[in-house]
Amino acid sequence: MRLVQAMAGAEVGGAEAFFMRLVPALADAGLEQRAIIRRHDVRQEALNLAGVETVSLRFGGPFDLSTRLSYGRAVKAFAPDAVLTWMNRATTLCPRGDYVHLARLGGFYDLKYYRRCDHLIGNTRGICDYLVGEGWPAERTHYLPNFVDAEERPAVDKESLRTPADMKVVLAMGRLHPNKAFDVLIEAMAEVPDAMLWLAGSGPLQTRLEDHVHTHGLDSRVRFLGWRDDSAALLAAADILVCPSRHEPLGNVVLEGWAHRRPVIAAASQGPSELIEDRKTGLLVPVDQARPLAAAINACLSDQAFTADLVEAGFAAYRESFARDVVVRDYIELLDAVTA
Repeated sequence: MRLVQAMAGAEVGGAEAFFMRLVPALADAGLEQRAIIRRHDVRQEALNLAGVETVSLRFGGPFDLSTRLSYGRAVKAFAPDAVLTWMNRATTLCPRGDYVHLARLGGFYDLKYYRRCDHLIGNTRGICDYLVGEGWPAERTHYLPNFVDAEERPAVDKESLRTPADMKVVLAMGRLHPNKAFDVLIEAMAEVPDAMLWLAGSGPLQTRLEDHVHTHGLDSRVRFLGWRDDSAALLAAADILVCPSRHEPLGNVVLEGWAHRRPVIAAASQGPSELIEDRKTGLLVPVDQARPLAAAINACLSDQAFTADLVEAGFAAYRESFARDVVVRDYIELLDAVTA
């Protein structure tokens, strides 16, 4: 199997992080690959170290003829059996050729960018239902979830993040964007005594969220960590993982919490509602409501037996459907089937 994977990704993001997990994992499984990415020195170095030949392009706007030509040459020279494109730009610029063209969608994207594809992959069942509802053939729609890394890491030193060693920690991770509803989580923390909130992420709402923390008198109990690449170490130090998102097609952080044996609390947006069985593998609370979120956090912090049951059921759900070996196997089976 010869596979090209192409992504014109942002500097940081969930899809970009999963691309950087899936490409090396498929290489480890024996697929011969070429990666085509937007110029990014760190990603290129990591992919090269994984044994994946990588082509870096500018992926500019619609008048970037150089990228279009170089993209076509890179695909043609590799002579792939399949090309897997990620998100809109890499998909629309993908040249036609004697191969199967698949695209992976991690959101409810406009199908006008995907009409030339042969098959579409949604990383949630909700996205797959959306694709079929928009007229894409069901037989060419495939559900393949993300996987996350469950490898344990030493816990980050709490005191290095200005947190007392004996303080309970509530962790939230993601872009500081309105969709993530970190403002609601901050309000909830006002009703969670004796616990610290770590917000790991960066984005346009940083200043506004900092003001929100000050307004609620939480300056001593909230830490903005910036974008982090050590989520396993953060989870090892945290007591609870919270995903308060208003809009969340999947919820990679839910999977990370499960994989690292932490209780997960999430607002009942699209992705978390699909993943979590309420009060079994995690807790679901209403979207945009701080008081039920605070009550759920307090319940997890105070009831260790209940929390332990959530952790074990969440880890079992991760191992069954979202572990690396399971998802890599499913990707290979799909690629084999569509190229047969």
